[in-house]
Amino acid sequence: MAKSSITSTSTEEKVEPWNVPITKKTIVYVSVVCFIAWTASVYDYTLFGTLLPLIGEEFGWSAGESTAINTIATIGVFIISLAVGTILDRMGRKKALILLMIGGALASGLTGAVVGAVSLIIVRSFSGFSISEEVVNAVYLNEMYKKAKSRGFMFSIVQAGWPVGALLSAGISALLLPIIGWRWSFLLAALLSLLVVLLATRLPESPVFAAMQEVKRRRATADIQGAHALAQEHDLEEGSHYKTGLKDVFTPELRQHTTCLSLAWFCSWIGIQVFSVLGTTVLVEAKQVTFENALVILVMANAVGFCGYLFHGWLGDRIGRKLTVVLGWTTGGIVSLIMLLGPDTGAFVIPLYAITLFFLNGPYAALLFYMGESFPAHVRGMGTNVAHVMAPVGGIVGSGLLSLLLLSGVPMGLSAMLTGSLFMLLSGLFMMGTRTTNRISDHKKALGVTA
Repeated sequence: MAKSSITSTSTEEKVEPWNVPITKKTIVYVSVVCFIAWTASVYDYTLFGTLLPLIGEEFGWSAGESTAINTIATIGVFIISLAVGTILDRMGRKKALILLMIGGALASGLTGAVVGAVSLIIVRSFSGFSISEEVVNAVYLNEMYKKAKSRGFMFSIVQAGWPVGALLSAGISALLLPIIGWRWSFLLAALLSLLVVLLATRLPESPVFAAMQEVKRRRATADIQGAHALAQEHDLEEGSHYKTGLKDVFTPELRQHTTCLSLAWFCSWIGIQVFSVLGTTVLVEAKQVTFENALVILVMANAVGFCGYLFHGWLGDRIGRKLTVVLGWTTGGIVSLIMLLGPDTGAFVIPLYAITLFFLNGPYAALLFYMGESFPAHVRGMGTNVAHVMAPVGGIVGSGLLSLLLLSGVPMGLSAMLTGSLFMLLSGLFMMGTRTTNRISDHKKALGVTA
């Protein structure tokens, strides 16, 4: 009887959520679901930008009115995104992913039913849930990949859902838009998000989050020794048992890191707004590229961008993710300056523009994973999200600064340098002020490499 009891207890310990072994099969399933989730989020995000001219045409908006409505909606996206960090740290990684994709599905589906500017702004604000899905990926996959040797490269594959989602959005729209119109196009985006919700119900919770919850429970029952032992087992830093809020990512230990990381996001997204979102305008006005050729270049850039994600994810595993991001954005800023200052020939502009996007977008594969590992577990969701919400702010400011310079009579080439190139260089500078992790030394130990 005693032997049976011991066996039963041992079995129960093995199935505790913080002790469940993470198998290769689990890693593959988690990676696939997170990849589809990010692809679905980007699909909706880029679909709205692609179809905005058609939406504006139906409602009789001018180009200026359409962009103004989009700007107000982006402010709504920023406000909604502020809640994501708290959701991650309070509800858990799995539940957060499900909730965010449900919000994304509702935003996509209801976009097809809008009746005017006000309803469109309200509905699109809730897309802040789905576009923040990459925050969930950064936190969740960081904890699930904890013992993987090439975790940065693995994450880069998931993060490459951005160019995949953009390509799907453009391709499917080109095929089906003449048949189903813009309203039903958003229903397809909603169905893709709902597919992710179904797949996500089978995801395991992060063992790190489960351990955090158990540490809290043990402390509440005065099992201080047991709580301390479990916290050490899962590398939980002091304070993981407390409720967390915004102030906890601005403690003396984290204040500089959080501030510099947020400014890096802000500056890099100004560069994205100029060279990626408004890329066709910059190429046409600054480099005399025809609009048709600019579209072809942008399609090529998505393929180059995919390679950029993989390269920076791979490089981050070897030289450190922080250094990878710094070098990537700095190089991109320099290349963009050379492109804008050089000749207007296609042989010069096309490869340099592609390289600019390679180093502008690619570092995000290393950045997102770095964010997850640079914050303590108990504020990992909050810290990652505080920096991430600066993305839409940077997008708004980038568009506004570029417009202000152009309206003041500054040529497009110089305007793009003062906004896109300059702020790319600043983003690399701010990254230098962030926290340096010891993940590379851990990685070398896992590979059996000695100093």
